[in-house]
Amino acid sequence: MSAYVKIKEKLDDQETDGVLAVVEAATEADGVRPLSEHAMLHLRHGGDPRARSLLILEQDTLVGYAHLDPADDTPDDTEGPSGELVVHPAHRRRGHGARLLREALDLADGRLRLWAHGDHPAAAALAASSGFERARSLWRMRRALSVPLPAYDLPEGVRLRTFVPGQDEEEWLRVNAAAFAHHPEQGAWTMDDLMVREREPWFDPEGFFLAVRDDRLAGFHWTKIHDAEEPLGEVYVVGVDPAEQGTGLGRALTVAGLAHLRSRGLAQVMLYVDEANPAAIRLYESLGFTRWDVDVMYAATPRSSAGRSRTPPPPPRQPES
Repeated sequence: MSAYVKIKEKLDDQETDGVLAVVEAATEADGVRPLSEHAMLHLRHGGDPRARSLLILEQDTLVGYAHLDPADDTPDDTEGPSGELVVHPAHRRRGHGARLLREALDLADGRLRLWAHGDHPAAAALAASSGFERARSLWRMRRALSVPLPAYDLPEGVRLRTFVPGQDEEEWLRVNAAAFAHHPEQGAWTMDDLMVREREPWFDPEGFFLAVRDDRLAGFHWTKIHDAEEPLGEVYVVGVDPAEQGTGLGRALTVAGLAHLRSRGLAQVMLYVDEANPAAIRLYESLGFTRWDVDVMYAATPRSSAGRSRTPPPPPRQPES
């Protein structure tokens, strides 16, 4: 059957519903959601107008989707745009994934970073056949909340409270930008990025902990609960003001959030951490976390600079110790 690709700046409601159906079918078949939270939020609510959606259709039936983000807005960007793609399980092994990838590469002028969630062999094979190399691995780590938690002490002069919507946004954005200055995906969050998450059904300010010193935010731990048949807690993002790093605040905040998730009756909690950050991995292992799964980023060689050595940036939501 002949297939064709549509490239859209904004999807209509029918197209969005079709993509969500493809995502759910792939999640059921693969055991992992094929799109990140960022891509899902953009799909449902919109976002950067420079982003593009690629739809592949077979006789007017939607069979696959790719999300393409613009390159990071930095003075010396060598990374290029980033993307994610999914093909409906019933329409795989027909070249649709390769077709979507070629179209995305053309839009990105050959500079493309592609996320594959779950490190599936099929994704690795597609990446290799298209000239992509494994560039970064993002571990998903997991811990049972039935295992006792260690005690924690906040640094002297620091107190813990929860986030107050309508009051704490500006200060949180300030500390988030400072804590993640070397993480452009997280550190560049805007008020719009924060507000769209506050409107999500999972948002709960009682699980959003702020460490405060002299009425200034010193750090935070934002937890999340995934609504599923078996609800799962998440260490969503932990950040510490650079002036407070080395005080043990990051560890204390992490344990405080874990205690909250356990108090909600959850059995398990997970988090994301970059494989290239052994210090953070050691921290989480010391708190009882073990590796559960891996998300992989593949990178294409830019057409204008073949062979250039490139170091990928750290991932979003990288907790600080």
